[in-house]
Amino acid sequence: MALLTIDKLSVHFGDEGTPFRAVDRISYQVEQGQVVGIVGESGSGKSVSSLAIMGLIDFPGRVMAENLVFNGRDLQKISNSERRQLIGADIAMIFQDPMTSLNPCYTVGYQIMEAIKVHQGGNRRTRRQRAIDLLTLVGIPAPASRLDVYPHQLSGGMSQRVMIAMAIACRPKLLIADEPTTALDVTIQAQIIELLLDLQQRENMALVLITHDLALVAESAHYIIVMYAGQVVETGKATEIFRAPRHPYTQALLRALPEFAADKSRLASLPGMVPGKYDRPLGCLLNPRCPYADEKCRQVEPELMTLPDRQSKCHYPLDDEGRPTR
Repeated sequence: MALLTIDKLSVHFGDEGTPFRAVDRISYQVEQGQVVGIVGESGSGKSVSSLAIMGLIDFPGRVMAENLVFNGRDLQKISNSERRQLIGADIAMIFQDPMTSLNPCYTVGYQIMEAIKVHQGGNRRTRRQRAIDLLTLVGIPAPASRLDVYPHQLSGGMSQRVMIAMAIACRPKLLIADEPTTALDVTIQAQIIELLLDLQQRENMALVLITHDLALVAESAHYIIVMYAGQVVETGKATEIFRAPRHPYTQALLRALPEFAADKSRLASLPGMVPGKYDRPLGCLLNPRCPYADEKCRQVEPELMTLPDRQSKCHYPLDDEGRPTR
């Protein structure tokens, strides 16, 4: 049985008659010990879908799903008290910006120990030692002295390491990392990703890595989910997607990477932007930006088709040579 099962998850904002579909009927599964990469541009619905799993979508947002099951428990039916016990203990999340995710009014040690107190209890001495062990685990030097500092006294990289320590404090079965390296420089990015993967293997936890950068998940993810405008447009094993993408959007994301660029003198780009509420086209949502779009693409929304090695939401899935199969 999958650790996390999501079936037709939608998140709507605004009027019920004409809602903005931030997430539109997405489905996927995450297995124990698996690394799943969720990739797409800003505005694709990656973060919102994860916030829905965590129960962090407030009014006027509305979360709907046919199935939203974690470790055999229906997340749509559990009580608030059950959710409080589950979130932070069995499911944890690392947010994009550590500088705004940590509470500036409390010390780093207090925030880590509070998470331990809520979910695991124990006396103050035990919690303090666990906090020191966690800071050591995530590579923070002189961890005992860092317990008494405030978030503003830490660098961005150190703050993100503290966020990771808080997230893994209760040894979660599922860790969601929402663009954990966005606010960090390139050197620190590599260190944070290496740290997350090391912790994932050590604890055998499932890791969902959300990013706009396919290169970030190239060597780390077992499985990749590509999202565009709130929809899943391609899913498959990472090796297969990098070998031969079946959706034009995935192909465009790959061509924007130097390693995959056909013309080494100039990186490829995808013209246009992800559509919002008021400029969503008929048919395939990618059709105004897609070089292969025809009249069918402009009129009829494609289904997420199951192919031999993956799924693709395209009328004309690309072949191994990167050409549409008309």
